[in-house]
Amino acid sequence: MRTIIHLDMDAFYASVEQRDHPAYKGHPVIIGSPPDQRGVVAAASYEARKFGVHSAMPSRTAGRLCPEGIFLPVRMNHYIHVSEQLREIMEQFTPLIEPLSLDEAFLDVTGVMRHWRDARELARTLKQRISSQLDLPSSVGIASNKFLAKLASDLEKPNGLCMVPSGAEAIRAFLAPLPVRRIWGVGKVTAKKLAEHQIFTIADLQRRSTSELGRMVGSAAGGEHLWALAHGLDERPVETGTEDKSISRENTFGEDCRDPEVLRQALLELTEQVGHRLRKSGRYATCVTLKFRTSDFRSHTRQETLASPISSDRELLRHALGLLEGQRIKEPIRLIGFGVSRFTHTMIVEEEQPDLFGITQQDEKARERNQRLDAAVDALREQYGRDALRRGNFTITSDTASENQ
Repeated sequence: MRTIIHLDMDAFYASVEQRDHPAYKGHPVIIGSPPDQRGVVAAASYEARKFGVHSAMPSRTAGRLCPEGIFLPVRMNHYIHVSEQLREIMEQFTPLIEPLSLDEAFLDVTGVMRHWRDARELARTLKQRISSQLDLPSSVGIASNKFLAKLASDLEKPNGLCMVPSGAEAIRAFLAPLPVRRIWGVGKVTAKKLAEHQIFTIADLQRRSTSELGRMVGSAAGGEHLWALAHGLDERPVETGTEDKSISRENTFGEDCRDPEVLRQALLELTEQVGHRLRKSGRYATCVTLKFRTSDFRSHTRQETLASPISSDRELLRHALGLLEGQRIKEPIRLIGFGVSRFTHTMIVEEEQPDLFGITQQDEKARERNQRLDAAVDALREQYGRDALRRGNFTITSDTASENQ
């Protein structure tokens, strides 16, 4: 039987700010745009969450709900740096790590359990090292698969540790009293559909067949998904996703998202994270991928093969937003992601036949300037934090990208 750990840093961005600024500890900290400007909340401390503030909420709404909130700008490069320190700690326990975001990961510790008395001891030691070395709180879930481990880490937040019992009957009993919203991917829309059939708990799901559930949610795949997870079944392996083949970042919304501005901002943030990692690896990408998952459990990907390799944020953002704006998304979005692949170590320029790909020498010079600019920006942000330089309102046209600085 596998032993999987889900590690989730508690209110990561806000916790980092409270750590770096001790005066903010115990106070409602909100990361994102100021309440007097258009924008959304990127993260909120647990003190702010008591007022109803949550990520992806408009900042103006957060300001009304929590007038005493301390609004701070996003320092993404700083959070990335702390995330890299977190990764180094995780690697002390196992090389089998699947990062889900900067502050969340799965660890497959099956092969190292012989060195520990039990999984609880390993998990407690992991949490202690994170606390002592990074001075940050974390929550850990332990189970035989990814779904159960993630669910467990959520049950005793913040700073919790929860272990799911083993054995099919014990797992079903553990899940039975929980609300259906605890099922991975069940948002408000799906929960409402299930409630129409008097299904409110996972026990209610366990009593239905896959075909019944499929009819309820309007998708055979959705019915199979619900039935399997209601019985604690999840065979997905921990995927290490090494950067040899791709670099990607994803964001799962707490609530299914219909707001195109929130989707756009989330994609901007993910793209800059990918760009930072791409440049740090010293490579260029020739393929970009947009991924999104709708509330009906369907995953969609859109790819674009590029004429020339790129690594600059401006070009990555142009392609990412182009892919997003080319979609006619009707269903609410549960997850959005961006990735790059098909790497090279040089910027290949087709000098003899530039018109073949529609690329002029002027385009190439602009790309080279962008590369130099990104290198300078990365260096400044690494030293002084993301606030040193912030991207303005990024817009795209048919062939260029522009910013309102």
